[in-house]
Amino acid sequence: LVGPKEKSVAGQVCLITGAGGGLGRLFALEFARRRARLVLWDINAQSNEETAGMVRLVYRQLAEPSPRPVTGDGEKEVVPPCNLQVYTYTCDVSKREDVYSTAERVRKEVGEVSVLVNNAGVVSGHHLLECPDELIERTMMVNCHAHFWTTKAFLPKMLEMNHGHIVTVASSLGLFSTAGVEDYCASKFGAVGFHESLSHELKAAEKDGIKMTLVCPYLVDTGMFRGCRIRKEIEPFLPPLKPDYCVKQAMRAILTDQPMICTPRLMYIVTFMKSILPFEAVVCMYRFLGADKCMYPFIAQRKQATNNNEAKNGI
Repeated sequence: LVGPKEKSVAGQVCLITGAGGGLGRLFALEFARRRARLVLWDINAQSNEETAGMVRLVYRQLAEPSPRPVTGDGEKEVVPPCNLQVYTYTCDVSKREDVYSTAERVRKEVGEVSVLVNNAGVVSGHHLLECPDELIERTMMVNCHAHFWTTKAFLPKMLEMNHGHIVTVASSLGLFSTAGVEDYCASKFGAVGFHESLSHELKAAEKDGIKMTLVCPYLVDTGMFRGCRIRKEIEPFLPPLKPDYCVKQAMRAILTDQPMICTPRLMYIVTFMKSILPFEAVVCMYRFLGADKCMYPFIAQRKQATNNNEAKNGI
């Protein structure tokens, strides 16, 4: 009847991968509003600095004294100014040497990380037989393998202190799959499997001070899967998620130590049905929803954009 109380992350070091845009940028702003110290990683230095500028603006707004009423005597309390900073690092999380060296810099320049948000992700947008091997490898490295490197870099201190929080931003396509994005689905299934196995390991080690949250959103309107379409009759009931809504739901799950969050809630039902129904029944359900070929328009757009770019450059 009473919702769980959100924990405080004020003053704690929060590291977000893929912070240069999309959900990573929104996560950074949400943690900044809660007075966390931000460490932003992205392969794009310019977009990463843009996110940092937004975070600094939030910090400046928090630093302005704002009177708050105090219950009891009716007097007003002034919130002390916060001395918070944001740190940016250019890092390719697909390269473990880059992750480990950047992590060492973070420990020396900022301190130990308390909240690790593994958010960085890429998509190739090609059918399997048309997808270059290099793109398949990159999808697996960024979306899955990078979680191993970042966790290995920061988990030891969390274990020593028995304190921390690891967030895995996966996808609903890490719980059930669709046609045409085999590499993406495989990478997200791998991230989910890694997260769940690590959760069990921490439970077995009785490290109850280290929390884990798995974030599995439905299609988010960030442009990553622009063109993806389900059946038009179903679309009004299952539209792409607004990024702000997705991140706010995920933040509430993180701050209440919720082990897993699927948005919208219908994703829980789809996952459950996939677990209990025969494969052919799942295929029928996908066809009814229009989810069996929902990625085909997206792939066609990516292919056209690639061809136009090649023609423009005379390739």
